[in-house]
Amino acid sequence: MTAEQQHPEAAPTLRTGGQDDALEKLLDEQLTAFNGAASGAGTPEDFSIRLDDATGEPVGGLTGWIWGTLCAVDLLWVREDLRGAGWGSRLMRTAEEEATRRGCTDMVVSTYTFQAPEFYEKLGFRQTGRTPGVPGGHADVSFHKLIGG
Repeated sequence: MTAEQQHPEAAPTLRTGGQDDALEKLLDEQLTAFNGAASGAGTPEDFSIRLDDATGEPVGGLTGWIWGTLCAVDLLWVREDLRGAGWGSRLMRTAEEEATRRGCTDMVVSTYTFQAPEFYEKLGFRQTGRTPGVPGGHADVSFHKLIGG
């Protein structure tokens, strides 16, 4: 007899849906607690670096997190008319400096093949993997860099 047959009132059910903020919060809390306990690194801390124009409006920025000695960049964007002027590199250098200040030794980021793999390579990141299946025949490229040394 299965557990569902023994206790039908307690049987879990599957439900597919759209965005579920409560579920996302629960998963994040539970996985963060598990990962912190398993690694001994505690809870990740989010950080951001914002690039504003003269009026205070955002024209670029970077978000990421620091977990123990690991820094991960989640999002990096610079408005199109400012690209090629070095702002992306400045954002990444600032993130690396902040991560080093907080005791990080490693930095990771991923990008699609149609975005900026060459950009990260020029900044000293080395490719650690590729995941195919991105629409349009592209791939997700993972990068790593030793920092702070």
